[in-house]
Amino acid sequence: MQATAYTYDPESRSGQVLLDDGTPVPFDAPAFDVGGLRLLRPGQRVRIEMDGDKVTLVTLQTF
Repeated sequence: MQATAYTYDPESRSGQVLLDDGTPVPFDAPAFDVGGLRLLRPGQRVRIEMDGDKVTLVTLQTF
């Protein structure tokens, strides 16, 4: 699933992404860490995986 980075706190490694319909969805440090990213900037296009309503992976979208 694709989303857009909305907020990111480097201290806690957590934040929110926006789904394509504009719905904000929070993610926590474990979801960020699994993706192998070092930093996330608002507006970046990301790929996410979810288990129910919880984000389990945030990583960069590759085409």
